[in-house]
Amino acid sequence: MLIVKSVILGLIQGLTEFIPISSSAHLIIVPWLFGWTDPVLRSLTFDVSLHLGTLLALIVFFASDWVRLIGAWFKSIFQFRIGADPDRRLAWFIVIACIPGAVVGVLLEGKIEALFHPEGAPLARNAMLAMAAIIALLAVLLLLADRLARHERPIGKMRWLDSVLIGLSQALAIFPGVSRSGSTITTGLALGLQREAAARFSFLLSAPIIAGAGAKSLLDLAQSVQSGTITGSELTLFPIGFAAVADPRANAAVQTLLDELVGSGEGLGLQVAAYRRGKLVVDAWAGIADACTDVRLP
Repeated sequence: MLIVKSVILGLIQGLTEFIPISSSAHLIIVPWLFGWTDPVLRSLTFDVSLHLGTLLALIVFFASDWVRLIGAWFKSIFQFRIGADPDRRLAWFIVIACIPGAVVGVLLEGKIEALFHPEGAPLARNAMLAMAAIIALLAVLLLLADRLARHERPIGKMRWLDSVLIGLSQALAIFPGVSRSGSTITTGLALGLQREAAARFSFLLSAPIIAGAGAKSLLDLAQSVQSGTITGSELTLFPIGFAAVADPRANAAVQTLLDELVGSGEGLGLQVAAYRRGKLVVDAWAGIADACTDVRLP
């Protein structure tokens, strides 16, 4: 049963990371709804597996973009020039936009986690209400940004100020309920970027932040392994969580959702559609869970 739960949470992470409904909140809400209290599902090992699986999915999906952008970034350093090259500019926009999220993550991640989901304690009612309010508020802001702003600028017309403001909005994703993609896409739309530009920059921007968080968690995991505090159950769930998030079918879901975001023009409608997809996944795996016997791990 524990394996099935980890697969469900891995799929939820893989789907909700790329759509504006907050993956961090759903990784808290779903266990709360189903009454899952397994400490392994909140362990450092499982957290690392989700981070690395998400990162792999992003790298694979945007592989050609990353090859081009990384090459352009190194050229700008070696030649001491950015100029008007769109790839060099975009690469540096991503670097700049990552700074606020990195600083906030290092300084406040532990405190925010303790506030919303303290270790060894049940989830507080006020925390659930706060996450629900944040998700609803961001849905409204996304709708307003999509309907009221003028989406005229492609990604090649981004400005330095755009990257700073989008980076600041990404830093807010440290709060459960604030979707990383939702906050950055909303800000991009409000600044006048085209839907495709806002979505693509949002997804590209998420990779370095997830990589940084994954690297920190991986370092903490290595220290825990050395100290002998990692259980066999946690190590068993690592490849399961990683594989569920990095499943190639998640990339197809990303492409479908990206196409919807570009073409629909309905910010709130996207969230409804996303919830419907997520509900189908959860219902399917809940049915499997009921049919499975309890799997006991070492």
